[in-house]
Amino acid sequence: MKIDTHQHYWRFSAEDFPWISGAMPVLQQDCGPADVLPALQAAGVDAVLAVQARSCAAETDYLLGLAQHNPNIVGVVGWTDLAAADVGEALARYAAQPLLKGMRHILQDEPVLQALVRRPDFNRGIEMLQRQGLVYDVLVFDRQISAVVDFCARHDEHWLVLDHVGKPCIRDWNSRSEVPSRWLASMRALAAMPHVVCKLSGLVTEADWTGGNGVLPQDAKIMLECFDRTLELFGPNRILYGSDWPVCQLAAPYEVVHGLAQRWANTRLTVQEQNAFWSANAQRCYQLKLPAARP
Repeated sequence: MKIDTHQHYWRFSAEDFPWISGAMPVLQQDCGPADVLPALQAAGVDAVLAVQARSCAAETDYLLGLAQHNPNIVGVVGWTDLAAADVGEALARYAAQPLLKGMRHILQDEPVLQALVRRPDFNRGIEMLQRQGLVYDVLVFDRQISAVVDFCARHDEHWLVLDHVGKPCIRDWNSRSEVPSRWLASMRALAAMPHVVCKLSGLVTEADWTGGNGVLPQDAKIMLECFDRTLELFGPNRILYGSDWPVCQLAAPYEVVHGLAQRWANTRLTVQEQNAFWSANAQRCYQLKLPAARP
């Protein structure tokens, strides 16, 4: 069983996706479940989680609608305004949706990240989210992780999931010595919290893009090193596979991203640990039901 814990879907419009620039033509089009299905089947991936890409309430309903009509989408990580006064009512409504597994906010784009994660209303929203048994996905660049360490420590009533291995800057890894040391120190702080899980995803777009054709050998070596350090810190029971499709296509097609993870898992993990990495950890963390169990 393989579960891809990080996929995005959208009907593209420039207004809805301001972060998709003219330099990203591969993303300036509709990207739906059917578009990636052949790649999933070729890789032996059985199920996926759909993760928000827009910060609006319509995003959650859109993804839940896709999940209703695509049995391989076994969960949704949506968006709601966690700082809103009526966040409790919104979360109660979403918690009644069996396919809603968590929420995410694009923290990496916050102009003053520390100010947001210290706001009483935002923290109140996270507390309510966790009381509903919903996961919160943490999306930050590695240079921002230190700003969310206290925030993550504070919210320990349910799982927090760090997206994309904390987004280390692969392109600067060898030229700036502070990059690997900063990333490792931050990851060590988060790994010390037993309620924090890490997605091994999203690294290809932190490296030098090669026109979407693949990953440079020197960058692949760094990515595998990041996977190794993450395994050492988090252990085999707190790591998840994710692709970050279709964003990954800026640097590499799905088969390359999956192939990198497969190569790593085959050479680093026991059979039992591979089962945990590919599916069991995701099932436990996001409380997923397998496709065969879906009505």
